[in-house]
Amino acid sequence: MRQDRPRGSILCIGIDRISCDSAADLVCHWAAAWSSRAVLAANVHMTMEAIDDAAFRRVMSEADLVVADGQPLAWTLKARGYRDAHHVRGQDLVLRVCTLAESRGLSVGFYGTTDDVLEAARRSLGRVVPRLRVSYACAPPFRPLTEDEDREVVEVINASGTQILLVAIGCPKQEKWIAAHVGRVQAVMIGAGAAVDMIGGHQPVAPRWMQAGGLEWLFRLASDPERLWLRYAKHNLRFLALVVLESLKSRRGTGTGSRHG
Repeated sequence: MRQDRPRGSILCIGIDRISCDSAADLVCHWAAAWSSRAVLAANVHMTMEAIDDAAFRRVMSEADLVVADGQPLAWTLKARGYRDAHHVRGQDLVLRVCTLAESRGLSVGFYGTTDDVLEAARRSLGRVVPRLRVSYACAPPFRPLTEDEDREVVEVINASGTQILLVAIGCPKQEKWIAAHVGRVQAVMIGAGAAVDMIGGHQPVAPRWMQAGGLEWLFRLASDPERLWLRYAKHNLRFLALVVLESLKSRRGTGTGSRHG
């Protein structure tokens, strides 16, 4: 379903070369047409999950839009000559989408995390976009839904008139959920990840200088070391090694580097 937009490739994973503003505008364009779409925010963790899981790799390749949520991904694309590559943080994309949705009269829903976090996120958004139409909010149980439960969730979402659905049940679960519901949920579904927690103030946000310097992962590790150290130890160094190897192979194959506009 994805349209022919400029993309770059990292470890055979396609990443759209698109700015935050353009991505938000595209999301809202789809939403206004009641189009069922999958929008993913890729980072190192997600990329390595795709490397290790062929089914998840298909989820990413079939998504309608994949933005470079992780600064290392944007840097890698730029290092390969894609000057139009952009770092699009998930939280920034969600806030921009909500701002445009408010101005265009589009309805937004939430699926994931906990009731407390959802309520805090709604209050926080209400201060920024007070006229945003929040049409749906559900914190599902921390277990797989039965077929009947899932069917009921889809029916309620569609009946609510939700046009943009922020899905926040953790990577890679949320991306797989979105892929399984394209064509069933009549909304643009965004893998919101930790963005909802951050907006609701339940997860600390790195200073802008750390975000720009690619150190957001370090800030998050310091904030939640028990949960994140194993993930980072497993993925980050391996990502760096594989990207370097891929770049070296590409240079040997072409003889010289190429520049892209």
